[in-house]
Amino acid sequence: MPSQEVEALVVGGGQAGLAMSEHLSGHGVPHLVLERNRIAERWRSERWDSLVANGPAWHDRFPGLEFDGLGPDDFPTKDRVAEYFEAYAEKIAAPIRTGVEVTSVRKNEGSPGFHVETSDGTIETRYVIAATGPFQRPVIPPIVPEDAGIAQVHSSGYRNPGQLPEGAVLVVGAGSSGVQIAEELSRSGRRVYLSVGPHQRPPRRYRGRDFCWWLGVMGKWDADIPPQGAEHVTIAVSGARGGNTVDFRALAATGVELVGLTSSYGDGVLRFAPDLADNLARGDAGYLAVLDEADAYAARNGLDLPEEPEARVLGPVPERATDPILELDLEAAGVRSIVWATGFAVDYGWLRVDAFDENGNPDQRRGVSSEPGVYFLGLPWQARRGSSFIWGVWHDAKLVADHIATHRAYLRYR
Repeated sequence: MPSQEVEALVVGGGQAGLAMSEHLSGHGVPHLVLERNRIAERWRSERWDSLVANGPAWHDRFPGLEFDGLGPDDFPTKDRVAEYFEAYAEKIAAPIRTGVEVTSVRKNEGSPGFHVETSDGTIETRYVIAATGPFQRPVIPPIVPEDAGIAQVHSSGYRNPGQLPEGAVLVVGAGSSGVQIAEELSRSGRRVYLSVGPHQRPPRRYRGRDFCWWLGVMGKWDADIPPQGAEHVTIAVSGARGGNTVDFRALAATGVELVGLTSSYGDGVLRFAPDLADNLARGDAGYLAVLDEADAYAARNGLDLPEEPEARVLGPVPERATDPILELDLEAAGVRSIVWATGFAVDYGWLRVDAFDENGNPDQRRGVSSEPGVYFLGLPWQARRGSSFIWGVWHDAKLVADHIATHRAYLRYR
């Protein structure tokens, strides 16, 4: 491809990139979307086979298109989500080019805009929107050496129980991915150890309404600052098998062995922090606090919703909370594999501009970066609590597109 010019370049063809394209088109901004693989590739090839969306179909979508053939309270499979974004790209006639990787973006010296190198030629552009989202580089803590003789896989590389060697499995991480993978492995007949760190576990449903609905009516999705100390706390919520509240007590009752935060390894032995009881207690407290807020909101606004006192009944404290496993000899326990559900880091090695802070994180406010003309989209808490969710990124994209449209209006002044 020879060098070309385009006014705005969107890097990434997932939910953020498509939302950005729709709003740029709405403002009449000529643009191009580049995606190095296929549309919504991470939903296709970087998720396990049985994954479903963590939010119901009525909520986890863009305003302009519903999920065809699903009820509002159904949880779309990962394949349906990918198909949804393909359909959306067609619906909005997104100018998207797939199979093209952006390798570098540099500010032009002495002239406006940016010089972009791609796997298919160069591009000159006035605006660059990094819409690659927060799930770019899988993170595996450097705890167990690769040559330790045990299979290790990140949750993004896990597909199904049959993929792993025979034997017990340790799942590290108590967020949505870790909990669902641990439960799937346990239901397949595997002995499972689940390493539980600090977490939040909201109710899936309460008083006949999904937790997404409660956060919406109570204004929680629009919070623009995370609660103190909760910036990086994982959230355990699941849409699996129709959606159920994540309950570590219930998991323990089915035979999943709970352990604390994974801390170190040596001579074939993994060591865990003695924090399991505290982590479970804080998770329970947060769960009950959500119920309290929901009840108060319902009473204050006269909502005729069925009461649900049984939701406050917690099961027995797991034995391992009072008698924790602090060390685990992997060979003796028959553990042959570890699934690291330990999240992701961003990777902007291709974006070689002055748009990052001293820690290498995007220096941005509501998507507008410290480098004029460079924007970010899809980051957690970018503008609000819901920024990295499907519906949230759509609204954040409007903020970014509005900013670009305003800047273009200034440039037109003569």
